[in-house]
Amino acid sequence: MLSSPKRAALAAAGLLTVFGQHALAMAQESPSSNAVAVDGTTFTLNGDNVSYRFHVNETSGDLLSDHFGGALTGPSFKTPDPEAFGGWVGVAGRVRREFPDQGRGDFRIPAVRIRQSAGYTLTDLQYQSHSVVQGKPDLPGLPATHGNEEDVTTLVVKLYDNYSSIAVDLSYSIFPKYDAIVRSVNVTNKGTGNITVEALASFSADFPYEDLDMISLNGDWAREAHRQRRKVEYGTQGFGSSTGFSSHLHNPFLALAHPWTTESQGEAWGFSLVYTGSFAVDVEKGSQGLTRALVGFNPSQLSWQLGAGETLTSPECVSVYSKDGIGGMSRSFHRLYRNHLIKSKFATSDRPVLLNSWEGLYFDYNESTIYRLAEESAALGVKLFVMDDGWFGDKYPRTSDNAGLGDWVPNPDRFPDGLGPLVDGVTKLKAANTSTDVRFGIWVEPEMVNPNSSLYRQHPDWVLHAGQYPRTLQRNQLVLNLALPEVQDFIIDSVASILNSSAISYVKWDFNRAMHESSSPSNDHAYILGMYRVFDTLTTRFPDVLWEGCASGGGRFDPGVLEYFPQIWTSDNTDALERITIQLGTSLAYPASAMGAHLSAVPNAQTGRTIPVAFRGHVAMMGGSFGLELDPAELHEDEKAEVPGLIALAEKVNPIVLTGDMWRLRLPEESNWPAVLFISEDGKQAVLFYFQLSANVNHASPWIRLQGLDPQATYSVDGNTSYTGATLMNMGLQYTFSSDYGSKVVFLEKQ
Repeated sequence: MLSSPKRAALAAAGLLTVFGQHALAMAQESPSSNAVAVDGTTFTLNGDNVSYRFHVNETSGDLLSDHFGGALTGPSFKTPDPEAFGGWVGVAGRVRREFPDQGRGDFRIPAVRIRQSAGYTLTDLQYQSHSVVQGKPDLPGLPATHGNEEDVTTLVVKLYDNYSSIAVDLSYSIFPKYDAIVRSVNVTNKGTGNITVEALASFSADFPYEDLDMISLNGDWAREAHRQRRKVEYGTQGFGSSTGFSSHLHNPFLALAHPWTTESQGEAWGFSLVYTGSFAVDVEKGSQGLTRALVGFNPSQLSWQLGAGETLTSPECVSVYSKDGIGGMSRSFHRLYRNHLIKSKFATSDRPVLLNSWEGLYFDYNESTIYRLAEESAALGVKLFVMDDGWFGDKYPRTSDNAGLGDWVPNPDRFPDGLGPLVDGVTKLKAANTSTDVRFGIWVEPEMVNPNSSLYRQHPDWVLHAGQYPRTLQRNQLVLNLALPEVQDFIIDSVASILNSSAISYVKWDFNRAMHESSSPSNDHAYILGMYRVFDTLTTRFPDVLWEGCASGGGRFDPGVLEYFPQIWTSDNTDALERITIQLGTSLAYPASAMGAHLSAVPNAQTGRTIPVAFRGHVAMMGGSFGLELDPAELHEDEKAEVPGLIALAEKVNPIVLTGDMWRLRLPEESNWPAVLFISEDGKQAVLFYFQLSANVNHASPWIRLQGLDPQATYSVDGNTSYTGATLMNMGLQYTFSSDYGSKVVFLEKQ
């Protein structure tokens, strides 16, 4: 036992914490009824299954982390090694800090780095005050989760540097029902000189000494969201994007888990940045074995100057704790994002089966061929027809990808009377065997411009550029600088004019290149703020339009886009075998309701692979927006006969996919038999997607055990035999396939 003087010294240093009886009384209540508990300068955020606790060091004024994990009851103790004061690293580098700044003996990666007018980057941020707010305030100019007083409670902790007059507000919002803690940061210059924010993490978490794995999503064009799991080693490791947007290369998502954590068992911590720009994720295991995780701005593309009285607000980061494995973490993200991030009225309903013209016609079409494609689509049962790239440009017609971007007027050669007659004709079509009118959708890429365009000839200064340096083309196009208000207004007016011209009810918003030359590092964030203003204005003005985000596929599949667009094109790779990996990887953080997934023609345009139409359709049904990416006239007769049935099946599945819980039963990277189960919100229905990737010749077939069912209830399987939930979860179901690419969709109904 420590001596009284030693205990007193450690307590004064903030290395030994004993919470008082008031905190004990609060913690003994149900955590969700006590979302934010404050005892002096000890703060606890409680969810149904999580507690997040930190306190103020009375000597230094620093915030020290105590616990982020399973729900606590009673007081908690923090007992450090009595020899913690030796060595090169002082106390600040040996403790768990809540918001680590730079320059005072903590040699780990800081959560904030500010260059002051004198040139130094030292800060000394100390606790000043706090407040508790019922509900959750909006973030100015940024997408953010939302909720009322019953959903969420917010704690704001104010820090202040008395030497430089810099103020920092840490805003923590707890959604108890989802075990989700959301944090953002305000940095305000209270002094008279300029300061520059060079690095800022939206969320920083210091974990105790233990073995952890980090899980991320990486890839590139056409192979997005591949899961990577690796051990957290001593030193720094991380990833991010410097492309100007979230990117195909890495997603703004991180999970930490114990090495023994699986899909269904063990603890997991997820971090998801609500931002579409360049970002950085850093994980550092320090010399004492403590693990620090930071998620926020990419420091190489920030350098944000603040004059006197000015504030920089970071995007928010959502952190979710799960005691039920990685799958439990994902389901919390899914529910939170469906209910408290996506604002569209289409978030959980009304996703008509669509056909997109791109892989069927590419640029080779006119009014008559487009109408023919729409007719044939309607004959299959399609309810939304989407005309992709190639419909616009007058002086510089968009007949290939080297002209027309920026000139958002119909091509007079292809549409001599504008889009009105075509849209009127298509929307009078009826989907086969229904009285439902076909809807009309359109493709746009408003953030881009071709040099071969009237817009560029008139406003060459509107594109991203750095002085006299060459303006690098990618896909024959340049990026308009949305940091400029006049560019924002031009895009808003152009898209609004298109939507006001005819009955267009769907917009696919594309973005097909990275940002290269920029006038300054800070312009990248200014661009994203301008982009959010454009998104917010248009989606508010046209709430009845179903908006889909796209960036050469999943290059901007992030929570920032999801606030405005309820669905995102998951990947340009429509090969069904590849899509299983891409879609299940994406589902680590994002609900299936947000994924666009299409049945495309074979041989596949990206891989050359030929896969049965049923397998292709079943994979695409696992996305919230099911569609076709082909020319019906080129379907084989057996495929044409099968597609209407697949459309009907997709429509039956869709409500469960849009609102239900997703259970990844087996992963394609780990099994020849990947499987996914969706369970409806009320638990009364479920649908199993089961696949065989390669033939299983002369060998027994495995059983697939279900999860998430009521063990006491009875479920009918495809309307036939009934089994208890216990039997389905502990014994399972067994199916066999005769060849490669076998698939089955199984419905369960609770009796």
